Amino acid sequence: MGGRFGTGRNGVGLIVSPPDLNARWSLDLPKTHKVPVSWFKTYASAPIRWRLSTEILPDGAATEVEIGDLRAELLSYRKIAQAVKKQQHNGLWARNILGIAPAKTQGITDVGTVARYRQLLELGVPSHERCFRLANRTLFRILSRDPDPALLFEFRKFAKTYPEIGPWARGLMREASTAALARAGLWEDPRVRGAAHRIATDNSHFLRSELAANPFVKKGSRWVLNPAARPPTIFSVAILAFLPRFQRERAGFVDRLASYLAKPAPRRTYVLQFGRKVVQPTFYVLGEPLKADSTGHPKDLPFALHWIELLVRLGQLESSSAANRILGRLLKDCNKHGVWSPKGLRTFAKSPSKLADFAYPLEIDAKNAERRRADVTFRLSLIAKLAGWELEYT
Repeated sequence: MGGRFGTGRNGVGLIVSPPDLNARWSLDLPKTHKVPVSWFKTYASAPIRWRLSTEILPDGAATEVEIGDLRAELLSYRKIAQAVKKQQHNGLWARNILGIAPAKTQGITDVGTVARYRQLLELGVPSHERCFRLANRTLFRILSRDPDPALLFEFRKFAKTYPEIGPWARGLMREASTAALARAGLWEDPRVRGAAHRIATDNSHFLRSELAANPFVKKGSRWVLNPAARPPTIFSVAILAFLPRFQRERAGFVDRLASYLAKPAPRRTYVLQFGRKVVQPTFYVLGEPLKADSTGHPKDLPFALHWIELLVRLGQLESSSAANRILGRLLKDCNKHGVWSPKGLRTFAKSPSKLADFAYPLEIDAKNAERRRADVTFRLSLIAKLAGWELEYT
């Protein structure tokens, strides 16, 4: 499907031509994108205004005094203060690493350490703040392959009964920790780079193997992921996205990964099995993870925004037809000033998967109509900046 970028009745949007079903769907990247700076300064919360100033606006757009005042406002933002207050003295949150939601049956009352760590980064907290230094001690221990049973965290109890769950849990937590540290900007730390290379090598072997086409085995009435399969996860994709030099070093692997992630995901339901213990494959990505309706509206808006950003950081936006359709829809719903203004927006979008709840919403006031638009408006501006579009500041 081809398209061109222009201004229609509803403002900036994607004007899409009829689909060519025999051609690969791709988005003709726009030449410009409007960043509503004045609107952000009037309506957006401190985290969004901070990231606007530090990541989107050109150098020198804000004075040192303005940046200093904004930083002070940022660090006192209620959502940040609440998250920092919940951190334990050892740097962890809720005594677990991978949790994306509270698990009352396990006595877990908050999301896990990696989700909180990434949330604070998304809120704009500088990575040298004390909350990150505390957490880094544990995250780097996980990367070091320390065999201490205590480092199994939420899986420690299960690993006593099902020992085979231990290596898998350690591997997944290593990926999650590496993704968090990469997002924190520790690109050149040899521990992060070393872990990233090992993870990419495992994924590369999987993509080159026969398991990539059929990674399942049948056990009784269940389909189970083959124990030998090492498919990509949302963490391994995020690692690549935030390690730009690493992307260049392993460009061939990045292209193969993008092609794999653009293929239709398997429809069958499957699980991970360790002895008699069954685990849901929450973080695995076995093909295109995005879903949208016929008009391009995403089924999971928070995750769609996060995934599109990762694809742009990888330089692989055009590899995903779903990402292009969703991005086109979101841009079409922007008004003439670049503010995302869909019809019927009454609250923040909910995420069925909860996989990107750490990144959305950054706002806390769902009652204010303008603030309900701020998160998506900001993400579209950030995506435009990362994609190299020409920005028009209004």
